[in-house]
Formats: sequence, structure tokens, C-alpha cells
Amino acid sequence: MYQTTIKKAVELVGIGLHKGSPVKLRLEPLESNSGIIFYRSDVDVSIPLKPQSVVDTRMATVIGKEGHVISTIEHMLSAVYAYGIDNLKIIVNADEIPVMDGSSASFCMLLDEAQIVELDVPKRVMVIKKEVTVQEGEKYAKLSPSPDLKYDFKIKFPHPVINKQEFVLHFTKENYKNEIAKARTFGFLHEVQYLRSKGLALGGSLENAIVLDDKKVLNPEGLRYSDEFVRHKILDAIGDMSLIGMNFVGNYEAFAGSHDLNHKLTLELLKSPENYEIVELVGEKTKELERAYA
Repeated sequence: MYQTTIKKAVELVGIGLHKGSPVKLRLEPLESNSGIIFYRSDVDVSIPLKPQSVVDTRMATVIGKEGHVISTIEHMLSAVYAYGIDNLKIIVNADEIPVMDGSSASFCMLLDEAQIVELDVPKRVMVIKKEVTVQEGEKYAKLSPSPDLKYDFKIKFPHPVINKQEFVLHFTKENYKNEIAKARTFGFLHEVQYLRSKGLALGGSLENAIVLDDKKVLNPEGLRYSDEFVRHKILDAIGDMSLIGMNFVGNYEAFAGSHDLNHKLTLELLKSPENYEIVELVGEKTKELERAYA
């Protein structure tokens, strides 16, 4: 199994969630062993995708360098990671990724248009060797050894529409596209009003998020899945875990996880080489993963 990139450059324009201004996003192919690189074309700054680049995790995963940031990277990275792409240049002309419809479906369509191609160097993956956990009170995020890849997420909100939800994704690219990619981000009306008072979430609307008041969903079309909230949490987690720098083999589990806990989990994982092994996929061992990313 070989490293991948995209066959051709593709681009789109969408609204940024916080500034509410149009943002141009362009994806370009890169050669083997380049990794995922972000580039702010408006300020001529490249930001590598690694945990040390993370500068904020309060409302989204934000990376930065030399005082320049790119916000809300997790939805697009979720699609990139789910497609098994190893090398890619992500170019934006502003400080955030377009929010699109609040899910990763638009980014999946963009990657389908770009087409995935193999390069000439074996793919590398991280095999989880020891259980790694980060915990804050009852909230936790955990990685554990497993021959395959599974995301198991639980949430609990004191809201009649959400309550307790759990979803388990047995990862394949097709399962991701069918079960996760269309799940939108969500927020509460009082939070949106507060953020706007601070000059944030200016691009947020019922077109790109699920918004709830105290009792119900305000979006006239309703939910895409009855448990869309926990599915979006998995979408976020897949994007956040891409900061590891490669696909991994193991189980991810969380209760009330967040961008911050996911970031701390990547740091904890990479703290000790005993926690993982980096494996080149050659020969028989590639078959399972080849099926997953087909």
C-alpha cells in the first residue's frame, strides 16, 4: 500500500464561520513524505500539520505560526484523514477554513473531484501499542491497541433533543461517507447570541449548523440523523486525531470529548515511543487497510 495525494488541484469558496467573509480554499498535490501542509496565501506563511502547531482548542482546532492562524480545520481534515490522504497542500486566503454546511460532506465531494492517486513510497501508519488516556473529571478520550480502527463516542447533554447518545463507527471510507460525513456541527441559541456579541460566529446560520433553543431544533428541515450530534463528535475527533501526522490503527473512545481533550490525547500519545509503532505497509499486512480506504 502506497502513500497518496490528489490527482489534480481543486478549489471552492465558502463563508468563514467566525468572520462571515468569503474564503477561498484550494487543494494541491504534494510528493511523497511531504505530509499535510497548510498555507496562508494572504500572508505567505506555511503551517505544518502537527500537534505543536495547535494554538487554540476552545471552540475549534486552530493552528498557527508567527502570529498567523488558521481556524476550524477539523471538518476538512476529517475528510482528508478518512480518505487516507498522506500528502496535500491546503491553501486558504484567510484565517479560517470555510464552514460549508457545517459537516465534511462538501470536502468529501471536493476530494472525489480531485481524485486520489498513489505515489511511489510505501504508506506509513501508526499502530497503537499501549492504552493512552487523558481525563478531566468524568470526561475522557482514550486510544487502545486493536487490529482495526473504531471510533466509540458517548455524549450527555441536559437537553431534551440530545440527552445521552452513543455511536460506534467501524471505520472504512464508505462507512465514514455514509454514517459520519453529513453530520453537522451544533450549538445553542444562547451561545450563538453570546459569540456574536463578541464579534464571533458572524458566519453561523441555520445553513451551516444545527441550532437548538431550550426545547427543540430550530432548523426547519430537522436532523439528518436522530443521533446527528454524537456523529458530528466523531467527525471532529477524526479531524483532530489527524494531528498525529498519519493514519493510525487502534481504537478511539471518548465520553464528552472535545477539541481540547483530543489535542491532549495526541500529545500524550506522542510523549513516549512505547505507546506506538510506525509501520510501513508492505506485503500481506496491507490488505485490511486497503479495503478500509478503497
